[in-house]
Amino acid sequence: MTDKPTVAVLGTGIMGAAMARNLLKSGLTVRAWNRTRAKAEPLAADGAQVTDTPTEAVEGADVVLTMLYDGDTALQVVREAAGALRPGVVWAQTTTAGLDQIAELAAFAGEHGLVFYDSPVLGTRQPAEAGQLTVLAAGPEQGRETVTPVFDAIGSRTVWTGDDGSSAAATRLKLVANSWVLAVTAAAGEVVALAQALDVDPHSFFDLIAGGPLDMAYLRAKAGLILDGKLTPPSFAVDTAGKDARLIVAAGESHGVRLDVARAAAERFARAAAQGHADEDMAAAYFASFDDK
Repeated sequence: MTDKPTVAVLGTGIMGAAMARNLLKSGLTVRAWNRTRAKAEPLAADGAQVTDTPTEAVEGADVVLTMLYDGDTALQVVREAAGALRPGVVWAQTTTAGLDQIAELAAFAGEHGLVFYDSPVLGTRQPAEAGQLTVLAAGPEQGRETVTPVFDAIGSRTVWTGDDGSSAAATRLKLVANSWVLAVTAAAGEVVALAQALDVDPHSFFDLIAGGPLDMAYLRAKAGLILDGKLTPPSFAVDTAGKDARLIVAAGESHGVRLDVARAAAERFARAAAQGHADEDMAAAYFASFDDK
């Protein structure tokens, strides 16, 4: 194999499509698949080979990159392609999954002789499109020469957390990071909602905290999406944020930790989704503050 591996990208939603384009820009050969082919079809204009099935996508691939809804979906799709997966193929699993799901994925990889990397990414639409994601990775030293060009193409930084993908070390760090991201997102919506309810100009709150220890660019960014009504296209959708929040709560419970903020965030995302905001940016959890929105 050359230093330009052929990559099968399974899942071309917001993140997967951006990652595929950056792989192509780096000169890698990309075979792309999505359950709804229309979402993958635009990648053909960028040079990707769009396939009808995951089996077709992984044929001849050196690296299989999964960016799907969750770990269960990733396992289902890779199982569909199992007949075309040859031993030694690298599987870079970039979906945010649950801890138990990572164990199942790693076990499947072991059964089929795949080199498994637990490699969730930190970042949303804009950094994905710019190739500026942070890759959190755990996996064996042998095989990194194959997967490194992939990580370098989709991200600006790779943080290695261990040499055993089945340990879920990368996913554990990702869940910790996402617990903070989702808490800030939920708080941004609540502070805007409370300000409006109390007849306080939200901008006066941001003026109040400007430059101090309470100020935060991410808080301003999410509140800005709400105030400017720019919740579509999403950087990270309400529905997916809710899924991640539930994974965080479950991870805490399995290790004896009660995560009240994460649980409340999961409930807010669920209410916003039920109100019709599932496909909007996760800042739309703001609407969960109101019963009639």
